Amino acid sequence: MKSDPLAYVILNKPPGYVTTAHDPEGRPTVLELVDTPLRLFPVGRLDYDTAGLLLLTNDGELTNILTHPRYGVEKTYQAKVRGVPTSEELARLQRGIILADGPTQPAKVKLISTDGEQATLELTIAEGRKRQVRRMCEQIGHTVVELVRTSFGPLSLGSLPLGSVRQLNSREKRALEQLRSSKRKKEDLGGHTKGGGGGKNDHDQKRR
Repeated sequence: MKSDPLAYVILNKPPGYVTTAHDPEGRPTVLELVDTPLRLFPVGRLDYDTAGLLLLTNDGELTNILTHPRYGVEKTYQAKVRGVPTSEELARLQRGIILADGPTQPAKVKLISTDGEQATLELTIAEGRKRQVRRMCEQIGHTVVELVRTSFGPLSLGSLPLGSVRQLNSREKRALEQLRSSKRKKEDLGGHTKGGGGGKNDHDQKRR
C-alpha cells in the first residue's frame, strides 16, 4: 500500500478551536480549518483560548523531535497580561518559576509594550507543560488575557492571517531538515539536549 507523501502546513490557529482530531464535547477542531485530503496531525498543542502558529504534518519523526522535551526546541509567545510586570517579576520568569509540577527552566523574556493597565510580553521557552506560559505569568501576579504563539523552532508565524493555512516554503523545509539532522547527530554521539525526558513534561501535555 502506497503511503501518503510527507506534508507540512502552518495554521494561524484562532481561539475557540481544540488541537485534536475529534472533540467529545463537540467543539470545533483545528482540522476543520485545514482543507487537505491527507491525514495530518497537529504538532504539539495550543489550548482552546490560545492563538498562533500550529504546524500540522504526517511526519512522525519530525513531530517527535519538535515536541519531545529531551530535544528542547524553543517556542516563542506574545502574552498580553493584566498589569505591568516589574523588572524583578520579569527576572523571576527569566530565572525560572516554581509551579505545582516543579520549577520551570530559565526563559527568555522581554517587555514589548504597555497600554494602560496591560502589558505585552514576549516569552521563549524550551519546555511544553500544560498551560505553562499562563501559569508562569499567573505565578508572578499577572493574568494572561491573550496569548499567541509566534514561532516554533525555525518556523515563524509572520503575517499569516488568523484562521489561515499555508504550505511551508523551501527555506522552512530546509531549516526543519537541518534541525532533524542536528538532533540525530547528537543522539548518535550519545549527547543529551536540555530538558531531560519524560516525567511531568511529557510531550503529550504540550499545551499552553
